[in-house]
Amino acid sequence: MSSEPTYERLGAKVLSLPDVIAQSVGFMGPIFSSAFVIPLVVGVISASGKGGGVAAPLSVIIAAIGVFALGWIVSSYAREIHSAGSLYDYVTRGLGKRVGTAAGWLYYGGVVVLLVGLLLLIGGYLQSTIQSEFKVNPLPSWAWTLIVIALIAFILYRGVRLSTRSQLVLALISIIVVTIFFITVIAKLGSANSAKPFEPSSSADGWSGIFFGVLYGVLLFVGFETAANLAEETPRPRREIPIAVMTTAGIATIIYVVATYVEVAGFHYSLKSITAAAGAPLFALGAPAGAGGYGGTWIDRLLELVVLFDMLAVAIGCAVSASRGLFAMARDRRLPAQLAITSKKHGSPLGAAVFITAMAIATLLVNQFWTSLFALPGTAHYFALFAWGSTFGGFALVVVYLLMSVGSLRSFAASQRRVSVIISAVIGILITGGAIFGAFYKVTSPTIEAPWYAIALLCIGFASTFLLRARDPATTQLADLTAR
Repeated sequence: MSSEPTYERLGAKVLSLPDVIAQSVGFMGPIFSSAFVIPLVVGVISASGKGGGVAAPLSVIIAAIGVFALGWIVSSYAREIHSAGSLYDYVTRGLGKRVGTAAGWLYYGGVVVLLVGLLLLIGGYLQSTIQSEFKVNPLPSWAWTLIVIALIAFILYRGVRLSTRSQLVLALISIIVVTIFFITVIAKLGSANSAKPFEPSSSADGWSGIFFGVLYGVLLFVGFETAANLAEETPRPRREIPIAVMTTAGIATIIYVVATYVEVAGFHYSLKSITAAAGAPLFALGAPAGAGGYGGTWIDRLLELVVLFDMLAVAIGCAVSASRGLFAMARDRRLPAQLAITSKKHGSPLGAAVFITAMAIATLLVNQFWTSLFALPGTAHYFALFAWGSTFGGFALVVVYLLMSVGSLRSFAASQRRVSVIISAVIGILITGGAIFGAFYKVTSPTIEAPWYAIALLCIGFASTFLLRARDPATTQLADLTAR
């Protein structure tokens, strides 16, 4: 007579509400995105050449409505499923085990690819910033990246509380500093402040441009739901995960609307000026007045430092999310069982952490020795790999949001919340479908390859369901992971 299978477990339930909020905010990286991604919403660096233009803050507000709809769906699932697998388990409940497994491969594969690309960017950012600001070059970019990889590996091993507290400190410092700077810019603008960024007529392409801005604006919020990956390590997940997800969406909306307004108004509502500073608009605004900014040398250096802090918070958030998701899928034997090994001392997902560290080192070697891979002319190879990886990761997560939205129509068909879920699902499907369209529209090589590779990974994940000997999901076998 065979015994019942033993399901691996993570460590003690030690996280509080601030911890799980820190996970979502940290992963999302609102200051990092404000520093580099907003020009995509404006449309000055998008492949389509379209965006919200001067009305980009309006695009962000509309995108936020879609994100709140997705957040409501995540919150509805989070009240019933308390697993580290989050969206993998949500899609599994809504669309079945095969589609759920494929979604899990895509979601956590996307997070890993996003992470390893970001680690390269952090190394390059450190090396180039130190050299530019202080005229010294103590370490090459690859060495900085290796140090950050070691830091991430240590944090993953030591347990989830160190991970979330690290994100909380890094994200909080960066948000406070940049928010004060934004308020300073608004104050210095004085009578030049205007409601134009919130008027549809301010967009050069009208509503068409605004909605293209929305497609890219959704990408600003990617990762807002990752607090759900910590449900198993939270004493009251049914209450605190939904609060964390919706609170994060609210925090992000405020930051992004203010940031977009400042980056439009700060350049005097001139698309030409925004385009000239599109590589790093936040730092252009932080430059001395003589250079067209609103700060000074020390302010720019402070902004560079807190953007680094936020990048580190994003990296930790990605690593935490990926390690929990890989663990959950391996526990269900949707991935090799070795990825479900946990540390006996800290209760952390040791097997998944080793895998993530190995992938990061492998990517670093690729960056050093395969310099033609996804190369962009005139761009450092580490940045080219980051750009490709962030496109892959963002697309992967948006596709899974779409699958989750579709699946929710079935999951909550008999629920008392079905009306609100149906409305949210329709909005979620529209907003994610549009973002997927934006990932292909007029995008050139090698970036256009990223979504196709992501679709290939989705297909591989689906095919794996015919090869791997999976077992019943832990959410159906462990009572504390499910509550109705």
